[in-house]
Amino acid sequence: MTAGTQLSVEEYLATTFRPDCDYVDGVVEERNVGEWDHSLVQSRLTQYFLNIAKDTELFGVVELRVRVRPGKFRIPDVCVLRGKPNEQVLTHPPLVCIEILSKDDTISKMNERIRDYLEFGVPVVWVVDPREKRIWIYRRSGLEEAAGNAVMVDGTNVTIPFSAIFD
Repeated sequence: MTAGTQLSVEEYLATTFRPDCDYVDGVVEERNVGEWDHSLVQSRLTQYFLNIAKDTELFGVVELRVRVRPGKFRIPDVCVLRGKPNEQVLTHPPLVCIEILSKDDTISKMNERIRDYLEFGVPVVWVVDPREKRIWIYRRSGLEEAAGNAVMVDGTNVTIPFSAIFD
């Protein structure tokens, strides 16, 4: 099955895509993944959260399906959860959704993803640019760039140094 295929929600949830795809109102949409700089940042973020999970109860998981509304599923590059979820597909907002830019990402497509997360109730969305080594932080109240050499996880005392994310 290819991206752009029309499916029911039930068919989408029962199908394995490699890599996994978003689902928007019956249409399967591909995501940009698979390049070294994208994968490295995704791995480093996940590893950081795995290392602190025992002490913080924060879990950073890769490519978990999130139902942002009925008929629409997004797959953030990394989701940060407070505690382990009791569902296989998230139907409750995670603490943070993290999107890592790939060279083929467009502003309009990324803005659509960010809007979906914020409207779903995700408090904060990070957009990470591995090439420029920058992080933009989106909240309902607006946008800011992570300043200095670290980024803080809203609602926690966790601060991640850029050196843990970027080369």
